Amino acid sequence: MEALQLSRGAVGALRIGSKDRTDLSSYTPAKASPGSNVLGVVKRVRCSSSGSGSGVQTVRATERRGAVIDGKSIAGQIRKEIAAEVANLKESFGKVPGLAVVLVGTRKDSETYVRSKKKACEEVGFASFGVTLPEDSTQEDVLNHVKQFNDDPAVHGILVQLPLPKHINEEAVLGAVSYEKDVDGFHPINVGTLCMQGRKPLFVSCTPRGCIELLVRSGVQMKGKRAVVIGRSNIVGTPAAQLLQRQNATVTVVHSATPNPAEIVREADIVIAAVGKAEMVRGDWLKPGAVVIDVGINAVDDPSTKKGYRLVGDVNYAEASEVASMITPVPGGVGPMTIAMLLSNTLDAAKRSFGVES
Repeated sequence: MEALQLSRGAVGALRIGSKDRTDLSSYTPAKASPGSNVLGVVKRVRCSSSGSGSGVQTVRATERRGAVIDGKSIAGQIRKEIAAEVANLKESFGKVPGLAVVLVGTRKDSETYVRSKKKACEEVGFASFGVTLPEDSTQEDVLNHVKQFNDDPAVHGILVQLPLPKHINEEAVLGAVSYEKDVDGFHPINVGTLCMQGRKPLFVSCTPRGCIELLVRSGVQMKGKRAVVIGRSNIVGTPAAQLLQRQNATVTVVHSATPNPAEIVREADIVIAAVGKAEMVRGDWLKPGAVVIDVGINAVDDPSTKKGYRLVGDVNYAEASEVASMITPVPGGVGPMTIAMLLSNTLDAAKRSFGVES
């Protein structure tokens, strides 16, 4: 139940400028550019009982039932804000943020993700660094390259593409990344600091940070609300629960040993599903008006499609969209936010290096 598969795409929703944001306390959302204010785009998707879409209509932000949270639009706005800040840094300091990626092996999905990250760096004006090592590289080889990037002042963020080959100790490699360059938010110092009240981690893991950013920019009130996180992975579930607590939500984590999960989820005003099980969360699991963030992406057989399968989330979208007030689609909600938050983390690291306050 705790296997995690991340969404990589995006579809529609709400953008709210910095002055409308919820106070994130120790969590710092991506900074909105002046004048971005409110650019509300909410779409309502009407689905038949069979799950096929029967139409899309634009609705006002006050009509919340079934509104689609547009991760692609929000991520695009964040990238524009980052690009503007990078241009200012270049003009003021003659430097730009630098992101380094360490890839071991030739997994096609990992290569695809690395290419998308490099392309995102180019679009916002970052310097992009990287090394691709053979599958049979020793752990020492990988650690040596991590150290080189740790020591390089032009590199402000380091990302080790996961998964690593089985003979390499993932914990050792991630722990070797300087916590000041740990833009993935996986270093024990950053993870531990996130769990401590009154302390601020340098970085928060990108996908859960993206989930909170979607809620913030969609105008969702978290303070005093009941939130349920489904899944307790180190990458999404656990940090997402911590971030919601920092928003003063009352948080429950549902996991593989939780009895009667539907009853618990049904009490939630906010649901974050990050479990890697196709359409596990049904419509009757949800409280009417709940806000649903679906992190999962799962392939299910579908002979009617060209590829023979289709992608679905951890939530049954057709059913949930009839109950939820707002919901992220799959693919199309959380995925674009993950890379946007990676860029935001790297920008923050560079600004600290340049002595600029975030």
